[in-house]
Amino acid sequence: MDPTLQTFENDVWWIALIKVLGVFVLLLLLTLFTINYERKVVARMAVRPGPNQVGPKGWLQSLTDGLKLPFKEEIIPRTADKVIYFIAPVISATCAFTAFSVIPFGPVVSIFGQQTALQVTDVPVSVLVVLACASIGIYGVVLAGWASGSTYPLLGGLRSSAQMISYEVAMGLSIVAVFMMAGSMSTSQIVAAQANGREVALFGLEFTAPGWYAILLAPSFVIYAISAVGETNRAPFDLPEAESELVGGFHTEYSSFKFALFFLAEYINMITVSALCTTLFLGGWRATWPITLWSGANTGWWPLIWFLAKVLLCLFVFIWLRATLPRMRYDQFMRFGWKVLIPVNLVWILLLATVRVLQTSDLGSQTRWTLIGGAVLVVVLVAVLWPSGKKAAAPSLADQVAARPQGSFPLPPLDLQVPPSPRAVRQVAQRQPADVSSSEDNSAEKSEV
Repeated sequence: MDPTLQTFENDVWWIALIKVLGVFVLLLLLTLFTINYERKVVARMAVRPGPNQVGPKGWLQSLTDGLKLPFKEEIIPRTADKVIYFIAPVISATCAFTAFSVIPFGPVVSIFGQQTALQVTDVPVSVLVVLACASIGIYGVVLAGWASGSTYPLLGGLRSSAQMISYEVAMGLSIVAVFMMAGSMSTSQIVAAQANGREVALFGLEFTAPGWYAILLAPSFVIYAISAVGETNRAPFDLPEAESELVGGFHTEYSSFKFALFFLAEYINMITVSALCTTLFLGGWRATWPITLWSGANTGWWPLIWFLAKVLLCLFVFIWLRATLPRMRYDQFMRFGWKVLIPVNLVWILLLATVRVLQTSDLGSQTRWTLIGGAVLVVVLVAVLWPSGKKAAAPSLADQVAARPQGSFPLPPLDLQVPPSPRAVRQVAQRQPADVSSSEDNSAEKSEV
């Protein structure tokens, strides 16, 4: 049974507590797994072993690292604002955990005889809760950079604030298309809206379109995927913590348990945006074909497995990008967000709104699809014929010299070498050819010495 908003009103307090603890433990385990998962995948792509010493095939390496960090020496800069220095990592970690509270893991199941949904809670604006947590979590990064009292962390914090403004807008606009299609901002209702395909009649042909918004709203899916990478400060968009420029960025002056909190927040944010991508675009916890041929695929606890499999697939893409693409330059990164992602998003939303209006109109099916095709053609032509922002190539130095009018001032030497005066007397030294002694003379000189 699919959960509704009323399903969460009937939960008793101890069921809610069990779900909160379950999500907390699941996130910790997923973080430990993802760290090792990333190191092993990157090692595989780089043709090297990776972690293979601690535990079976090295899978306990992350656990030992997590246990080691709290016991390391903590060094606090003398110029740091100690209160904000301590609060900043707590803000990042808390927001990372909170955002996962509205992510659906599965349908209604029985826990100790109580019927409840595999989701902590749900509200009519659940997706906005996730975006709000992501926005507030940036404050932890900005405050950490400012409170450290050091130059490199401050630059990393300022970069992070600019990055959040750019890519939070693009991410929010990409989700607007999902709201328009599903008619709801509730995560559980968005999953339910993708349960079945859509019947489409096109020029006399009737077929069932897929229900996943990753296919129906492909531009929104691509823009969300790019924005999610920028939102989580992951390569190639890890400008706030670029080690080649800023040592470690905003967390340069952090160590011990506080550094562990930032590390934990980064990986939980990766898991959260992957889970949100699964919920909004990949059908949520529902199984894919051919698993759906089994009637019990979307019942009981089985959907939890399909959900985690989709999340791990999204995490693999994060790792793949890190192992493949170089870091972008900061001006390229900001230009890409403001001048590419946001305009494309706005045009796509306008086009989708036009299609939705035509679908609800009284026009015939063929006329409706003709108008939609015409609108798409106009957008494509505008995108192709839009004037390029590239400047014309500058003429070469030889062309500039040739274009000078008659009677112009004389030019200095182009090769930056001053020509000799014709009235100066040049003396050419006559060199004597090199006289290479024979091996016998050399041996005689050595004997005399």
